[in-house]
Amino acid sequence: MQRLYHSESRRTFTLAGMEAMEDDGPNRKDDHNHNYCPSGGGGGKVRTYVSSQLSDAAAAVKQPVCLPVSAEEQVARRGKAWSGTAGGTKFMDSDSSSESSEVSELDGSAPSGSSVEGKFTLDTTSKFLLNAMAVDDYRKNHWPNLEKAIVRLLIQNPTDHISVSYAQIYSYVYKCVCQQHSELLYNDLTSKITSHLQQISTNLQASSLENLIDNFNVALTQYTASLQCIVPVFMYFNKFYIESKLNRDLREDLMRLFAVHVAEKHIDRLMPLLIEAHSMPFQVQPSTMANVVKGLYSLRPEWAQLAPLLFSGFIPQINPPAVESLLSDYAAHDQKLQMELSMNGFPRGDQSRKRASEDS
Repeated sequence: MQRLYHSESRRTFTLAGMEAMEDDGPNRKDDHNHNYCPSGGGGGKVRTYVSSQLSDAAAAVKQPVCLPVSAEEQVARRGKAWSGTAGGTKFMDSDSSSESSEVSELDGSAPSGSSVEGKFTLDTTSKFLLNAMAVDDYRKNHWPNLEKAIVRLLIQNPTDHISVSYAQIYSYVYKCVCQQHSELLYNDLTSKITSHLQQISTNLQASSLENLIDNFNVALTQYTASLQCIVPVFMYFNKFYIESKLNRDLREDLMRLFAVHVAEKHIDRLMPLLIEAHSMPFQVQPSTMANVVKGLYSLRPEWAQLAPLLFSGFIPQINPPAVESLLSDYAAHDQKLQMELSMNGFPRGDQSRKRASEDS
């Protein structure tokens, strides 16, 4: 309506100006800038008419005519304006809630509590169904595949090469973490490894004392080698769940399981055998003795207090630092050890090439 008024005013102003200029045609003068300067009284008439038209137009702009419009008509006009633009449907959908609130405010009504409650119930139900579907997918697809791979890695020998797709295992672990199944995965992983370690403990319990050290060494070596394959494929899980939320490390947790379910069950039988084997050199292979003693110390450093002499032969700095006042005792201990070795059939070697003492 304002555009129509302005166009009519402009048309009237143009026609009136042309008539006034025609009336003042003989008296017009042209300056050096080609501006027409009326010399007669007609110019004052035109100037008066122009100023009146401009004042009327300004008044019309400043004071637009507003007709009363109902709330329904306002909403309809707004929807038509949005729908006429590109992508209008998208904006109308996103703003539908705000428009409904405006209408309710204009009408003096508020949304009913039943609709809000129904929407909340619907959202809660949908989220519950999605979580149930995700857990069901984890139980049917993700964990069974991970379980098979873990079992194969746990029972392999260090010299065997089992064909396992580490990329596929990593992919399953990544999906479990992204779908918020980290807690389920941690519980299933530790439960499966605990069951495996309990079976190892049962087998060691049936082992004879003569073979207990060797069998324990095999179990420890195999389990450590398995962790070198299991921990890397669970690296994403370890970083974003165990380290960030539990403030622990996956390898340390799994080694702790071995200490609880295997080592602690057999330490009372194993320690006397190790002490006896250490007192009789080469009764057990030195590599086996070193691996078992170092493994026990890594599992429980406090076990070194059960046999300090045994652990000091394989772990440095177990004993307290040497004291100058005890140097004679250290020398006597070394002589005693050399004597025992010579009595057990270990000669001191060819002494002919040894440099003669200055006292002789």
